[in-house]
Amino acid sequence: MQKGKIHPIKQLISQGEHVHLDFKFEISDAPKIARSLSAFANTEGGKLLVGVKDNGTIAGISSEEEHFMIDQAAKLYCHPEVEFKSKEWVIAGKKVLEITVPKSEFPPHRAPDMQGNYKAYYRLADQNVLAHGIQIKVWKKLTDETAVVIVYNEVVKTVLSVIEQQNRVNFETLRTMINLSKHNLEELLSDLVVMQVISMKITENQLFFYLASDETK
Repeated sequence: MQKGKIHPIKQLISQGEHVHLDFKFEISDAPKIARSLSAFANTEGGKLLVGVKDNGTIAGISSEEEHFMIDQAAKLYCHPEVEFKSKEWVIAGKKVLEITVPKSEFPPHRAPDMQGNYKAYYRLADQNVLAHGIQIKVWKKLTDETAVVIVYNEVVKTVLSVIEQQNRVNFETLRTMINLSKHNLEELLSDLVVMQVISMKITENQLFFYLASDETK
């Protein structure tokens, strides 16, 4: 590396953890790391830096166990399997493992939760969060070859009217205002998202919807 040039890993660390970057001091739990791998794959892709503490301090890895655990997590604990690339760096005598996960073309990928139940995760800021049922339906419909068809009836008209009037509205509010079952409302909203009639914004606790034509939201 040229003198005075910042090391690529140090450049990444300087960004702090975010939607595309996560630090791991060590890998000791394959199911847990599978949640991170699947969340990156389900969202926009990202990188894991193994051997880096949460505060950005480079601790390094001491064995090949991390390589094995990540490979095991991707192949055995991510359903379907998550693709990744790995690269090992040495900084001041300390090894850092860079794991790059591309955005998947076939989400959702699921990983076991704390009870061993397989769930779909989504990357939000620097956290892995459970994906909402509507998000899962959107993923499936975007990868399905079957065309989505919506009949512009009174129910659809009402849903769009409520979203327009509210500027943005969360799912629970829509449920109280629209005479549809939870399942049918999820199906309709996911269809509208896939057809780019409405857009959705995910926060830590809620899922909001707004008209896709509204660029201000």
